Amino acid sequence: MKQEKRTTLSNIMVMLGLLIMAVMAITPLLVNHDFNMELMRWIYTAGALIVLVGRLIDIYRGPSLRIRHLHVILIFSALLFCASASMMFIFQGTNNWIAFLLAGLVVQIYASWMIEREEKKGTN
Repeated sequence: MKQEKRTTLSNIMVMLGLLIMAVMAITPLLVNHDFNMELMRWIYTAGALIVLVGRLIDIYRGPSLRIRHLHVILIFSALLFCASASMMFIFQGTNNWIAFLLAGLVVQIYASWMIEREEKKGTN
């Protein structure tokens, strides 16, 4: 598969997975307590796995070592999302999974901004 197609597929998977995770993380706050939390956990886990696969599909092969390391950090953020999903099953009834979700979000935002900054710096 060509790199452009691989990158496009990766971006679609990551956006879809993050959207699924966001909807499932917000849903318990908006609905009554009779919401099926078991179903929410499984759908959230599917979203986290979609993000992980999307990150693993798109491997940076450019010359910049810094950008390569930032892409590895993005994979680490996807692993934090998967840890968040596993915390939902291990500690049912608690909100411990939110800490891993927020940690993954912070790491993802940082790495995304730094990748964009490094790419701009490289084109000038």
